[in-house]
Amino acid sequence: MTPLFWGMASVLVAFLAATAFVRASPQALALSMRLAGPIAVGFAGVVLLLLGRFGVGGTLISGALAWYASTRYRRQSVPAPGKRSTVRTAALEMELDHDTGGLEGLVLAGAFEGRMLGTMSMEELIKLRAELSGDFESIQLLETYLDSNFPVWRDHAQANEGAGLRGAPGSGAMTKEEAYKVLGLEAGASAADVRKSHRRLMQRLHPDLGGSSFLAARINEAKDILLSDHE
Repeated sequence: MTPLFWGMASVLVAFLAATAFVRASPQALALSMRLAGPIAVGFAGVVLLLLGRFGVGGTLISGALAWYASTRYRRQSVPAPGKRSTVRTAALEMELDHDTGGLEGLVLAGAFEGRMLGTMSMEELIKLRAELSGDFESIQLLETYLDSNFPVWRDHAQANEGAGLRGAPGSGAMTKEEAYKVLGLEAGASAADVRKSHRRLMQRLHPDLGGSSFLAARINEAKDILLSDHE
């Protein structure tokens, strides 16, 4: 093969690459950048094979394939964005954003029924806590939200102690449907997915790391319930 042929081939490849670069989406460009290295090494290996350098060419191609496999594995191991965990008690439904660790909740019962916690002031949240005085699980969940968003709320809570009505009873044993929601998984998720989601959430919420002991307990309970089917 003549140098002219390789020169023309290089120009054609460069033109096609430039066209693809202009038309590609940001996600596609990011993927292309990660794959550029393996592709370049593999291309060099093919060229050396065509020139009769079988040993070096084969080594480069093997290395390119291993590089590509490693890149693909790392991409698949990154958790998908937008996942949420849902924890529900008799009076509250709370969502945890896996990406940010942010909490948002909906009041299900009482004087503030239908309100989102994010729209309520600290004083209103403290009143809600007093109203839920008989619902231990809901109080723990609400205190988790208060600790996350109003660290000084306990200094303001004394005046409201005992001011509310007795709330609803606890939510009882967790169902499998609830367990999937707690871990942010679809029904029927594999044991590996259950363990992966549990590990990721515990890294964020473990009490030893400043997280919520109540949410950590619910996450552990969800994992135990879902893994019982795989034992």
